[in-house]
Amino acid sequence: MEGKKEAECPLCIETVKNPKTLPCLHSFCLDCLDKLANFARRQLETTIKCPVCQTSFPIPETDTFDSLPSSFHLNRLVDVLALEDGSVQSQECNSCDENNTATCYCFVCQNFLCASCFEAHQRLKASRGHRNVLIDNLQAQDVQDLIHRPVMCSQQYHEDQPLEFYCEDCKVLICHKCTVVSHNRHTTTDTQKAAQEQKMQIADAVAKGKAEIIRYENEIKKQTELKNKNKIEIMNEEKKMTDTVENLILDLREHEKKMKDKFREIYEAQQKHHATRLENFELVRTQLKSCLERGKSIVERNFSAEILQANHAILGRCNELLNAKKPDLYKSPHSYYLVEKKLDILDRVFVTKTDTSKCFAEHQDSEEIEERKETYFVIVTKDSEGLKCYQQDDKIDVDILTSEGDQLRTDIEDTKDGKYIVTYTPQCAGQHRVEILVNGQPLTGSPWIVQVHHHHQYQFAFQFGSFGEGPGEFDGIYDIDVSDKTGTIAVADGGNKRIQLLSCEGNFRREIRLDDVELYSVAFTDSGDLLTLVLKSDKELRLFSEEGQFIKRMNDKHTADPCHLSIASDGRIIITDLADDKIKVLSPDGNELLQSFSAPDCDESPTCTIYHQDIFFVGYTDAHCVKVFDKTGVYLHNIGCWGSNDGQFKSPTGLVIDKYNRLIVCDIQNRRLQLFTLGAKFYGKKCFENGSPHSVAINNDGSLFVTDIFKHCIYVFRDDRRL
Repeated sequence: MEGKKEAECPLCIETVKNPKTLPCLHSFCLDCLDKLANFARRQLETTIKCPVCQTSFPIPETDTFDSLPSSFHLNRLVDVLALEDGSVQSQECNSCDENNTATCYCFVCQNFLCASCFEAHQRLKASRGHRNVLIDNLQAQDVQDLIHRPVMCSQQYHEDQPLEFYCEDCKVLICHKCTVVSHNRHTTTDTQKAAQEQKMQIADAVAKGKAEIIRYENEIKKQTELKNKNKIEIMNEEKKMTDTVENLILDLREHEKKMKDKFREIYEAQQKHHATRLENFELVRTQLKSCLERGKSIVERNFSAEILQANHAILGRCNELLNAKKPDLYKSPHSYYLVEKKLDILDRVFVTKTDTSKCFAEHQDSEEIEERKETYFVIVTKDSEGLKCYQQDDKIDVDILTSEGDQLRTDIEDTKDGKYIVTYTPQCAGQHRVEILVNGQPLTGSPWIVQVHHHHQYQFAFQFGSFGEGPGEFDGIYDIDVSDKTGTIAVADGGNKRIQLLSCEGNFRREIRLDDVELYSVAFTDSGDLLTLVLKSDKELRLFSEEGQFIKRMNDKHTADPCHLSIASDGRIIITDLADDKIKVLSPDGNELLQSFSAPDCDESPTCTIYHQDIFFVGYTDAHCVKVFDKTGVYLHNIGCWGSNDGQFKSPTGLVIDKYNRLIVCDIQNRRLQLFTLGAKFYGKKCFENGSPHSVAINNDGSLFVTDIFKHCIYVFRDDRRL
């Protein structure tokens, strides 16, 4: 029946009688609570636990819980159940003292009436029109009205008064008489108004409680997942231990087999030696015995002719056998089984908060790792929440192998705060394999490959060129480039309005005269025998063969004031345009503008551009920096700023990338070359005491060619690994 379960006492599993509500809001029969308290007291306990939620409450000194509040709703529900269910104790008449069973209810008088009282109630003129309902004819709405009927005051002489007021001072429901008698001058409020205010408080508390329940449900879900994960983790580790032991057993069985085979070899060899000696002894004995039996027979027959005939042979044979070298005894060596070292199983089981899946290694930039240079990386241990943690029992193993498979020595410093600094010194260039295990489990991303670079410097080799108009002489070197195919050097001899072609040793080969134009920049195409150059006066590109033969003009309609060009590995032409401060990328034939971009918030003009590994590097002479753009022309970051310290510039004018992926910058006013990693970190420098490096190029064998625009010469530097 609906509501019957709600009115059931959790202790006696019957409809609650004289229900009392504990502070945890669970209700029980008063008698059941008192029995529970008496049992606890006999166990010398001073508290009881709620049978539903296990919350502890002190046992009252009066030995009864009668002072606990009763639930209005529960009492009404019990009343209704008494009316609806004949198995429940019947509702008694509230009008007479005879305790007769109620047969109807008057909603005006708010009383249950027996049959006699109902007849009298109907005879009275004052109550004849009241709303009465027979219990046998109760409807659903009647039941709801019964449950929500007014609550009557329990004070003596006030029993006919409904609790219509709420005392704010005493925090109790009171009737009208109570406001005059016992709550005079107290702050009172209408019951419905006070209930509405407190209803909002309860609703707010319920909403907060629901949110807290959701949080706990999420925590329960997480805890369950962690529990299951813990089970799987321990089972996996146990399996790993079992597999390890099984493998050890297999290894021991294999070792046992090998040792038994060794014993068998020793046994068979020594038995063979013993058998050989026995055969020798048996042979000598047989020969002696045969000779003696022959002589004995002759003596016994005592036949003179036979004695004289056989005497010489028998004596000779006897002497031969008696004087022959006797075989020695084979004394086999002793065999021992010696256990030089017992098997040590270096394993252990330990519990740690460290979660290998959350740990990580802070890698050092691979561009900075050089041979014979100490380097390091940091391992950070974390717990399952991703928070750094330190556990003394954690085991960190690091293996670093060269490309030849040699293992490098590593030093692991435990900083006692969840960080482990791993230091090593690579002895050779090339790929190195780094593997990290935390508590026997590979770190996320482990193993990985580290590229170790050659430790190298550029050493001055020689210089060539001087001021003049003759072969190998220059009047302002505006640009330089080297053919990847032939190694030929092309020099933009701007003051002499010509291109000079020279060998890598500086020997003059030929010139290309350009008397009608002003020359600014030269670049070899990837075909190796074509030369592209920018002409400022009429803004066009002219193409020549390496032998100096004119091929064609390419009208540069996309630029207004070009000052520098370079060629990408895919043949695209990159032009730095002073007119609109943009870098423009043209198709290999120069007809189509593929890209055009500039640096944001920069009013300075770019002076040179190169492209490498999907990155544009652009020199800004007046801004004293190199700006970096991605392959789409989106600005990324700056390299350097104005100054004389390492990594700072005063007018960078020329750029090139060497074979070690180092960006080389001509820092003209600081009279030096500066080297950077592609990650923009300063790597090194080469200073010129009296020189002014303006442009730079590099050939296939790593030789560096640096022009001095004021001394009209070219400096040549060799990679120190070639010296």
